[in-house]
Amino acid sequence: MIIFGTKGYLYQLAILTLVCGQCGNPAAHTLRKRVTKFTLFFVPLFPVSTKYATQCTFCGAEQRVTAEQATQLQAQAAAGGQGQGYGQPHQQQPYQS
Repeated sequence: MIIFGTKGYLYQLAILTLVCGQCGNPAAHTLRKRVTKFTLFFVPLFPVSTKYATQCTFCGAEQRVTAEQATQLQAQAAAGGQGQGYGQPHQQQPYQS
């Protein structure tokens, strides 16, 4: 009897401040990587699929991104810059009374 299957692993790559495409709020977004690995006798052997996504911490909306976009967002987070969430970075508006 051979026991095989898959197991998912979730990695948090970065946290960025982006404007959410769902709720429109400038909020922290987590950049996540989900890797699904093939297992044999409960031992993970090799990755079957890899997917990247950002998730808004304000409303919980999740949007898939490509591997290239994930690499760019991770580089921006490492450089300390603001990420470009869904085409618009968060910008401070001057206070008007």
